[in-house]
Amino acid sequence: MALSHLNLLRPVLYRSLPSVFRIPRLTSSRVSFLPQVSQCPVALPNYARHYATKKSKAKAKGQTAKVNINAALVEDIISLEEVKEDMAAVLAALKDDFSRNLSVRTSPGALDHITVTTKDGKFPLNQLGQISMKSPQLLVVNMTGFPEAMVAVTRALRESSMGLNPEVEGTIIRVPVPKVTREHRENLVKLAKQFSNKSKDSLRRVRSNAISQVKKSKDAVSDDTIHLIEKQIQQMTDSFTADIDKQLATKTKELLG
Repeated sequence: MALSHLNLLRPVLYRSLPSVFRIPRLTSSRVSFLPQVSQCPVALPNYARHYATKKSKAKAKGQTAKVNINAALVEDIISLEEVKEDMAAVLAALKDDFSRNLSVRTSPGALDHITVTTKDGKFPLNQLGQISMKSPQLLVVNMTGFPEAMVAVTRALRESSMGLNPEVEGTIIRVPVPKVTREHRENLVKLAKQFSNKSKDSLRRVRSNAISQVKKSKDAVSDDTIHLIEKQIQQMTDSFTADIDKQLATKTKELLG
């Protein structure tokens, strides 16, 4: 009788007791035990915190958000397109200087860029004399057409950045070309750096003039607008400065061989 009553109470006891206990199963013939309920591990979500590495922090710190202003919105203040053209002209002039003045190869065109100052004005050398190449180390300028400009041409050749020492024979000017030595190559590299520094100075002047023009409109537009335009001009300056550095690196590699 008692076993029968316990058997009836078994479901109630099973629900009220923790699952870790063994609850006896009572039957009329024998006592057996219920298997222990195993607690299955529960997969918890991964809340591991991802920390930024030093490399990623440095990269984020070095990046500057680019500003791109609609030119139509600021055309009454300044023409950003004209500012860009002025900066592009500086870069183009540098490339021209590099090609004309910094070459380790001799050719008649190597003297074309030299400007001669006469009493009648300034003229390119190739307009006053006929330039020819007698050998890789000797150029000749025939001044038969303008003998009165002999002195001016000789002076211009000596004062050029090419390290020339012209020799005069009648109306003929012989121009020995320095041998391409390691020292000569290094001197050309120094000259290339001078040209690039002058170009950067010209860029800064364009930038300063542009910002001065923008600030004249500070009473007509908001400070935020002025700031954005100045930032756009600075980004243009940085971009062209980087181009100058690239040109210098390429020319240096070429000159040093």
